[in-house]
Amino acid sequence: MTQLAPSAKALVPFVSVDHMMKLIHHIGIEPMLRGLASYIESDFKRWELFDKTPRVASHSAEGVIELMPTSDGEVYGFKYVNGHPKNTAEGLQTVTAFGLLADVGNGYPVLLSEMTLLTAMRTAATSALVARVLAPKGSTTMAMIGNGAQSEFQTIAMKAICGLTHVRLFDTDPGATAKCAANLAGYGLHVTACNSAQEAILGAQIITTCTADKQYATILSDNMVGAGVHINAIGGDCPGKTELAPAILHRSDIFVEYPEQTRIEGEIQQLAPDHPVTEIWQVLTGQAPGRSADKQITLFDSVGFAIEDFSALRYVRDQIKTTGLFHPLDLLADPDDPRDLFGMLDRAAPHPHVASAK
Repeated sequence: MTQLAPSAKALVPFVSVDHMMKLIHHIGIEPMLRGLASYIESDFKRWELFDKTPRVASHSAEGVIELMPTSDGEVYGFKYVNGHPKNTAEGLQTVTAFGLLADVGNGYPVLLSEMTLLTAMRTAATSALVARVLAPKGSTTMAMIGNGAQSEFQTIAMKAICGLTHVRLFDTDPGATAKCAANLAGYGLHVTACNSAQEAILGAQIITTCTADKQYATILSDNMVGAGVHINAIGGDCPGKTELAPAILHRSDIFVEYPEQTRIEGEIQQLAPDHPVTEIWQVLTGQAPGRSADKQITLFDSVGFAIEDFSALRYVRDQIKTTGLFHPLDLLADPDDPRDLFGMLDRAAPHPHVASAK
């Protein structure tokens, strides 16, 4: 393992996919999910310190490529991420990502990391953090509708943070459900494979929807959702992509990360621009109520926000200080004299340059 070297000021720690997998297993999946949730909660509680903007998105017929930036005034962070639903059919990941942290004081990067795995972990940690404050007390059962790449992370996070004991799985692709059930074996959960979304939600206090098609869809119709549940809607995350019937939204108390982004990308793109929502940071700081009645339907319209990525990168940066799970990356030019960038280049020539005599 490589150790952080203070003298290597021009080398940027890079956390590869291999490093990230080793880091997750070194810490443990459930402890790391709890750690990420703690960092996210801490940053949400200082929400007002952060720069906030909807992510910068480049949409195409095939998917979307996005940049997600933020800063707390001392550290700057961004994530590059794509979302291409068709990729699965071509043997590719639907979502890939990487992220960076930089020192605001001098602009130098201080961490570069893969974020495909880390995004799955932070998304699951955020879902469970929110469910901890919005789901009915004593919730034990979740319906997981959409059994793709995010489903196992979501389920294990709910177990680690909310005490989930049962999960009911459904996907239009039975192979995806079989994959998810097999992956969850050994995690101490009672797993039930279901034949329909309606069957999956029977007895569930938490309903998570996580489907991939880039279209207006109705994964949950109004008559499927009874009183007193918490809906964790994470599949609708770009314009023109939703999962819930509009009538469900009108019956629910809706909680979001950042309204300016969620109104563009989330389930609430189906509602009037002034439809009331509560920002989840306000619940975590006690400035707004969360669940206030047994029969209340709470809905977390989650699209992901840059502060969550900032928190996840901050968590990883702290962990690699002691684990050494990174590679020092020669990313920055660092001449002895900062005014002599050309001289650094010239001295690196394989054959010394000799000026011709005149």
